[in-house]
Formats: sequence, structure tokens, C-alpha cells
Amino acid sequence: MKIAGVILAGGLARRMGGGDKALLQVGGQSLLARVIARLAPQVDEIVLNANGDPARFAEFDLPVVADTVEGFAGPLAGVLAGMRWAAPRGYTHVASAAGDTPFFPEDLVAALVRALETEGQPIAMAATQDPQRGLTEHPTFGLWPVDLADNLEEALTVGHMRKVIVWTSRHGCARAVFDEGDRYPFFNVNTPEDILEAERILKEQA
Repeated sequence: MKIAGVILAGGLARRMGGGDKALLQVGGQSLLARVIARLAPQVDEIVLNANGDPARFAEFDLPVVADTVEGFAGPLAGVLAGMRWAAPRGYTHVASAAGDTPFFPEDLVAALVRALETEGQPIAMAATQDPQRGLTEHPTFGLWPVDLADNLEEALTVGHMRKVIVWTSRHGCARAVFDEGDRYPFFNVNTPEDILEAERILKEQA
């Protein structure tokens, strides 16, 4: 198994008023820089998925790939773009991470690999267990085999598929379950208020 990381940074950021949410600063560092720092030790190489002018990400010195399907088709389109980039480079899988989620587990990819191998499924997805809410899936954090790229493209273009869990259920998906605890593993920034909360979490974890 050879794994590339794809950071999904191509969202429309409507609740932030538009723009590149991943470039917002938390604790003096952009969300994207924090995500890259977490993901880089876990994979062999990283590619950014973002639409528009790639030059705005030049400071990160990473390849940038746009969605290969039209219409802002959501995270599955970003996963597909990552697959298309990774396959000719010899990668068997891509591990996806959201560009607005700065505290995800440092053992994310290892846990996804274990879940995939233990449950014998082609895809693995992160989840958290909460005493009140039960199992919560985090579909932007997954491990995806690149040999499903053609199937995913057909689902997006012909089937107009948008919901990650609907597509993964067709193929079988293992869950890597993390204890939510007090680590806020999949807290993501969607609103200006979330920036303040992320600052608070950073201070708490310092």
C-alpha cells in the first residue's frame, strides 16, 4: 500500500462569506499550514485539491489539482481529483483530510489502514464515538483506493452523486473510530465564531 495525502481545500466557504477558508489564521498560522503539518508525516506525498488560481497556495510548495468534474460536486470531487493525480505516480490509495480541520489525529492514516485491513473493506472512513450522539462519521477523512476512480467519476457525472456515505455504502466502508474525549479531533472551522473556538482549543492544548 502506497498512500498519498489529498487535502480538500476547494470548498465555497459560504458561512465565512466566501474566500479560502483554509488560509484563515489560527494562532498565527493558517489552518492549511496546520493541516499540512499534521498530514505530512503520515503519507508519502501531499497534493492540494482547490479550484481557481493555484498561485494563491504557492507558499506551501505543493501541487494543486482542481476538481475534474464540474459544478462544485463536494468532497467526493476532491477525492476523485486526488485519485487521478495519485494513480500515475504509483500510489494505491489516497488519504483525504479537510483543509479546515486543524486538530485531526496524528495517527489518522495508520488507524484508517488498520480499519481497512481488519474489516476487509476497500474504503475506510474516520468516525468518533460520543456517549450522547453515538457514532458520528467524518466523511472528509478517509482512505480511498485509486482503482475506484472510474466508478467514482461515473457516480459523480452520470449519477450526480454528492453524498459521500451513499457512495461508500455501495462498495463497503470500514470505520476507524476515535474517542472524541477532550481532544476535539474533527473540530472544523465553518464560521467566524469557530475561529475563536479554535483559538481557545489551541490555548487549552498548549
